[in-house]
Amino acid sequence: MVIVVSRAPPRLRGRLAAWLLEIRAGVYVGDYSARTREMIWDQVLGGLEDGDAVMVWRAPNDQGFDFSTAGQNRRMPEDFDGLKLVKFLPQAR
Repeated sequence: MVIVVSRAPPRLRGRLAAWLLEIRAGVYVGDYSARTREMIWDQVLGGLEDGDAVMVWRAPNDQGFDFSTAGQNRRMPEDFDGLKLVKFLPQAR
């Protein structure tokens, strides 16, 4: 699994670093069960504040992966005939 955060508070970044390897600033990787992955994502949702996050993991579907997003990012998941694609929201003016 991969979690990427931007504008995340230091407390959340430290928590993620306790479970996952930070391979680049804000990019965390690890291999956990679905239950542990959900627990980690709950921590991200609870501590994200004004930041953004995306989590990607291996899944038994046609794409071979699934993902979730959180925060106010211009990229949002969109289901298209069983495939998860990315929809870009209009830029705030």
